[in-house]
Amino acid sequence: MGLLNRKKNDGDSDKSKEKGAWRRPANTAFKQQRLKAWQPILTPKTVLPTLFIIAFIFAPIGGLLIWGSSQVSEMSFDYTDCETITPSTSNDSLNWTPIPSDKYTYRLKAGADKIVPPPPRYAYIASTGLSDPSNQRQCIVEFNLPIALDAPVFFYYGLTNFYQNHRRYVKSQNSDQLKGSYVSPSSLNNSDCDPLGAGGPFGNISIYPCGLIANSIFNDTFYTPMLQNSNTSSEPQPFPFSDKGIAWSGERKKYVADPILSGGYKSYDDIMPPPNWHDRFLGGYNASNMPNLQEDEHFQNWMRTAGLPSFTKLYGRNDNDSMQPGTYQIVIGLNFPVRPYKGTKSFVISTVSWIGGKNPFLGWAYVASSALFILIAILGTARHLIKPRRLGDMSLLSWNR
Repeated sequence: MGLLNRKKNDGDSDKSKEKGAWRRPANTAFKQQRLKAWQPILTPKTVLPTLFIIAFIFAPIGGLLIWGSSQVSEMSFDYTDCETITPSTSNDSLNWTPIPSDKYTYRLKAGADKIVPPPPRYAYIASTGLSDPSNQRQCIVEFNLPIALDAPVFFYYGLTNFYQNHRRYVKSQNSDQLKGSYVSPSSLNNSDCDPLGAGGPFGNISIYPCGLIANSIFNDTFYTPMLQNSNTSSEPQPFPFSDKGIAWSGERKKYVADPILSGGYKSYDDIMPPPNWHDRFLGGYNASNMPNLQEDEHFQNWMRTAGLPSFTKLYGRNDNDSMQPGTYQIVIGLNFPVRPYKGTKSFVISTVSWIGGKNPFLGWAYVASSALFILIAILGTARHLIKPRRLGDMSLLSWNR
């Protein structure tokens, strides 16, 4: 019995050895952690020149970025208070009011930044007589463009104190519905779209598109700016902005052209517009007024939520024509309320350069970093020259003092 047990134990031992060998990492320098390593010794002779080199690299980079930003011209006009002024009765007798100096900015490119243009002004028309309810209240803004803006020229709208980054707001949409899939009213009411998932007398009609983001879309309308004192014509000349190419190309893949399709909703009676879209779609959806979200780049830009409460979104662009200097008027249909949440709204006209829009912050950040590195390097050099320290001085160890 002892011999049998011994043989059995020997077999178990061999199996254990084989199992251990299988688990053991390969005998390589990498897997056995025997790679050669080198750790630099930080001495004044290596650190101080490195700081100077970094500073000398950052300084020209910062200067180049600042110069690139200085080639951009940007104008911003806040029209929040336009509807609070005395309304005009018609376009023929406008009650012009100067825009306060803190409500507009001119940041022209280098060489023209010293120009002081005439103050802009606006007028408010309370009832235009138009059948479209979204254009019955209008603001006309008149501003002066002192220099020509080379193409491309971009038109933005801006909002402040609007928190698109609120967690509940960001989640308030249904991607399946936007892509054309059928989503029942009850499912929408139990989803992130609640309380704007379904509506109707019995709550059995799906809101399309559902959710808070779509319902709160920025719906002020901007008409084409008109040059009032053209050198080539006695009539006002338009400077058109296109609404194509203002959203990322991949955004259109998130939406369907028409939700009434195979696998989607069966008829226009199954869906209804969000509450804030009522004036735009009186009587609901039909075959002639159904919004094509796949081509509506204004909608796509709005659905791409901003990360900060103050933001701008691209509304139009002109890639071919220069915007000539002169006096311009732009008509704005007032529909988007900002005063209830103490926000503001504005529009921005801007050019771009090789670094993008007007934003010198990155350039000045490089310059400030360069100055900081130079200061540290100078202080370190002075300290090393005045009171040098021998490398590896054993007397400085705590137990030798």
